[in-house]
Amino acid sequence: MPRSVNHVASRARRKKVLSATRGYFGSNKNVWTVAKNVYEKGLQYAYRDRRAKKRSFRALWIQRINAAARMEGMSYSQLIGKLKVNNIDINRKVLADLAMNQPAAFKAIVDKVK
Repeated sequence: MPRSVNHVASRARRKKVLSATRGYFGSNKNVWTVAKNVYEKGLQYAYRDRRAKKRSFRALWIQRINAAARMEGMSYSQLIGKLKVNNIDINRKVLADLAMNQPAAFKAIVDKVK
């Protein structure tokens, strides 16, 4: 009896990978063995960078808070320390947004902890 290989499923698998690699340079987009490796590497980068994005956004928020706090005559660490002492629970994302878009509200928070 001849061997059965299910061409439909394997063709669909290849088509899915090759459609995901559209726009890649050179043989990365149309040679199956190369495209498969590039596709898998891309998934690894995506997994890694979903975590790195959280770190980089937190760093950005801290820089924005620090800049706004220094305009009010206080450093970032002093501000965060005084917020903790005064039991003001406000996260860095919201603080950075206030510092950027509503400086009066940020100033009110800084004045409250001074």
